[in-house]
Amino acid sequence: MILPIVAYGDPVLRKVAVDIDESYPDLQKLITNMRETMYNASGVGLAAPQIGKSIRLFLIDASPFAEDKDLSNEDRETLKTFNKVFINAKILEEEGDEWAFNEGCLSIPDVREDVFRQPKITIAYFDEKFEKHTETLEGLAARVFQHEYDHIEGILFTDKLSSLKKRIIKKKLENISKGKIRIDYRMRFPNLKKG
Repeated sequence: MILPIVAYGDPVLRKVAVDIDESYPDLQKLITNMRETMYNASGVGLAAPQIGKSIRLFLIDASPFAEDKDLSNEDRETLKTFNKVFINAKILEEEGDEWAFNEGCLSIPDVREDVFRQPKITIAYFDEKFEKHTETLEGLAARVFQHEYDHIEGILFTDKLSSLKKRIIKKKLENISKGKIRIDYRMRFPNLKKG
């Protein structure tokens, strides 16, 4: 089932999400619905807060980036199969000099900006079978993970912009929260005026 994606301005996007365990109700169904929702919106990641649930769960399928000729062969190979569910994820270590990459977000349609993030991270998480994993991600895989991880920490990519950039996009963000935007996937707007 395709779920509405929560738009910028909804308080759920600002909450630090809570850990879940195997007894979380209908978890497999939720993961299936989130995957359908992400693909329907042509996204490469979707976090539970973006569908209104403040839990530490997100999915990533970065395979669309595997076609990007600007990326290294190594990066493209990694991204081809980077399709995972992350539950109760933690970043254990971040390394390297921050680098910029143009990011967007399904909760903030039509806004894309360069965001600086570290290129190498070591993470721990549970998969959908609640098996624990610890691994190191680099390059674009690390970036996509950090973007989704921020969602479960109540952080949006626009928080990482300079104050000048924030001022420039302020009106656009207000319009998104009011539903004054054209999109081709279902959304829920926090400040939509009923009338």
